Amino acid sequence: MTVQNNKNTRTNLWLTYKRDPLSLVLRILVLFAATLTVLILFFLIGYILVKGLPHIKPSLFELNYNTENVSLTPAAINTLIITLLALLIAVPLGVFSAIYLTEYASRGSKLVKVVRITAETLSGIPSIIYGLFGMLFFVTSLRWRYSILAGAFTLSIMILPLIMRTTEEALLAVPDSYREGSYGLGAGKMRTVFKIVLPSSIPGILAGVILAIGRIVGETAALLYTAGSVAAIPKSLMSSGRTLAVHMYALSSEGLYMNQAYATAVVLIVLVILLNWISSFVASKLSKG
Repeated sequence: MTVQNNKNTRTNLWLTYKRDPLSLVLRILVLFAATLTVLILFFLIGYILVKGLPHIKPSLFELNYNTENVSLTPAAINTLIITLLALLIAVPLGVFSAIYLTEYASRGSKLVKVVRITAETLSGIPSIIYGLFGMLFFVTSLRWRYSILAGAFTLSIMILPLIMRTTEEALLAVPDSYREGSYGLGAGKMRTVFKIVLPSSIPGILAGVILAIGRIVGETAALLYTAGSVAAIPKSLMSSGRTLAVHMYALSSEGLYMNQAYATAVVLIVLVILLNWISSFVASKLSKG
């Protein structure tokens, strides 16, 4: 029965393509684009692994950095600190802003349009502009100096539009029947939002958080102007420190530690994959719950 169904499906597809050759051309183009994208991804990852894996040594993971070991441990610790701090600042602001736009603000209002246009505009600003703003405002005006805190606040502003827009789309994807059913059972607006709508949109919100993590981990320009490039574990949030991306940039720009730079790239890829896996795992558990 299954074989017959597959045969009928192929026959129907062939008849469709015979009547409309453009559909066949579009299908081939789509398959080609998807295949090319996957091949490029595997090529980049494979190239970095081939160049970096042979140079991963225990000395790269020593606690203190010096010109002999070129340790990446301080940069890895700084990356985790800045990522968590930026998410702690940006996620609540982005989620609550999206909740207001979708659940409380009247649809079609001028305020909603202005906020959305502003968010889209901020999403397209180059990261170096954020870095210059962070240097002028956080580092100079607020006198935070080059610090982890200044870098985290700058990155939180950078990822805020991304989290807000993805959260808004996730909230809008929740069927109105969920809200109507909650209201019909006597629940109020706030209880409906936080008990019904928000839990249903958790996977979409975490998808935006995953994208934000990727942008934070791979950022260099904004952090060079705000967090600095000191290769040491920070003593406090007001201390300067470099992330893995800045560490890799510094090594490659010097031209003396290219092998260690490739090894750092391998660790950076592993860290991004690990963070994405953890976020996806949390999203799947919350959606099942």
